[in-house]
Amino acid sequence: MSDIKPVRIDKFLWSVRIYKTRSIASEACVKGRIIINNVQVKPSRIVLKSEIITVRKPPVMFTYRVIELLENRVSAKLVSNYIEDLTPDQEKIKLDIRHSGFSGYREKGSGRPTKKERRSLDRLIDDFDLPDR
Repeated sequence: MSDIKPVRIDKFLWSVRIYKTRSIASEACVKGRIIINNVQVKPSRIVLKSEIITVRKPPVMFTYRVIELLENRVSAKLVSNYIEDLTPDQEKIKLDIRHSGFSGYREKGSGRPTKKERRSLDRLIDDFDLPDR
């Protein structure tokens, strides 16, 4: 496996199932959400072994170490052979809070929340800070 060609970051992120499509991975790079060794990267950046990749998917910052390079998408079971998840537990808790089903109280018959109310709720949830355990 030492004859693997250089792999672009957008293709690598798609291959290890961090993003659903390669175009979404490329877009994330353009938006500055992909950081390798503390430097924002373009989609064409070549990935090397043992580099630290930080992926910002608000509100969570995921951190991964590249173990092995690959060119094609692999099954979810094999992803752990190619990347190591270094994301701290505190970041993962933020994701749990986001998906915990918390919704603001609304009086019966008041209808759906307006766009402004939804944004306020999102800001409230994003700004919710947990104490260290």
